[in-house]
Amino acid sequence: MNDTVAPCRMPTEAGPAPRRITHGVDIGGVVVGGGHPVVVQSMTNTDTADVAASVKQVADLWRAGSELVRLTVNNPESAAAIPRIREKLDMMGVAVPLIGDFHYNGHQLLANEPACAEALAKYRINPGNVGFGKKKDTQFAQLIEFAIRYGKPVRIGANWGSLDQALAAQLMDENHARETPWDAAAVLREALIRSALDSAHRAVELGLPRERIVLSAKVSGVQELIAVYRELAQRSEFALHLGLTEAGIGSKGIVASSAALAVLLQEGIGDTIRISLTPEPGASRTQEVIVAQELLQTTGLRAFTPMVTACPGCGRTTSEFFQELAKVVQEHVRGKMPEWKYTHPGAENMTLAVMGCVVNGPGESRHANIGISLPGTGEAPAAPVFVDGEKTVTLRGENIAHEFVALIDAYVERKYGSAASV
Repeated sequence: MNDTVAPCRMPTEAGPAPRRITHGVDIGGVVVGGGHPVVVQSMTNTDTADVAASVKQVADLWRAGSELVRLTVNNPESAAAIPRIREKLDMMGVAVPLIGDFHYNGHQLLANEPACAEALAKYRINPGNVGFGKKKDTQFAQLIEFAIRYGKPVRIGANWGSLDQALAAQLMDENHARETPWDAAAVLREALIRSALDSAHRAVELGLPRERIVLSAKVSGVQELIAVYRELAQRSEFALHLGLTEAGIGSKGIVASSAALAVLLQEGIGDTIRISLTPEPGASRTQEVIVAQELLQTTGLRAFTPMVTACPGCGRTTSEFFQELAKVVQEHVRGKMPEWKYTHPGAENMTLAVMGCVVNGPGESRHANIGISLPGTGEAPAAPVFVDGEKTVTLRGENIAHEFVALIDAYVERKYGSAASV
């Protein structure tokens, strides 16, 4: 194997471990691995055959910051819809690469819909669901042959919930013969890793270049995911896609994903991520994209939008005004980033602080590019603003929110505008 493992850092060093060196995989112009930044991806939950609904959701995910979007391709209608979805997205200027998610019948769908095979930027294959019995190897080979024919990369994505049962049974039998057998969980982890690795090596034997393969081996438990990917990283030279297979709903899904992925990313493991949140009823699908971005940004791997440090509140901050201002600021900068990304590059690295009283307010505000220290209970009704560590103005009255947002916009224009970048 040709893996290069990132060197260990001293415990006192800040920031994520150096990235693993992997082959860069070009997915419709977005490169995964090979030292490139970790890529955010997401998946639609519309009926892919509903072209209008799928186009809208893909566009929403892309605008939120998803760099790759995966769609289910499970029947002839969804396969026929893919090129139409691609065409409509292109007309809208939404150039996000599309990934086709295939289970059971992908070999048939790609054979019958060559336009679908061409329109997709990558195919996702689950080795546990590619076929059963004698058909498994043949159908896997057919999918790889389509990838070779159309020049597409492939994610070989093994999954705890659809593990190759024949391989699992084989490894269980081998385990019984060991002098000191592994526990059942270790055997199943090994089966998951072997399923991904064996399939990847088979794809290479069939002629698919190594630099067109991404691996994943997903489970739902945090500690299991960390263990699986540590082992997979040691034993493979392929780009790795990270994510819990079913993270859960609300705070549970966010916490579980962050707990697992932060550990791996800190160790330099992982080249692309998805946060598989169950959406709250009626909530936007884009939440999973925002969580992925915030995870990468808080671990220091990427910058997507200005980071807002905000006071949690205590008995000194009985007013809700600082909470309201923090929300206004957060929504304002996130709403402006699609524009600033092109007109004011670098603004995503900006730090902001909205603090609620004199205890930590001035200090935290000085650490930010722009910070405001609001008056706590019983304090003088004045809000000093600090810009790059220096107090510049004190805001008072009913228009503090409007004036502070205006100061942010002026700072972005001054520091990250076209004149500043020349």
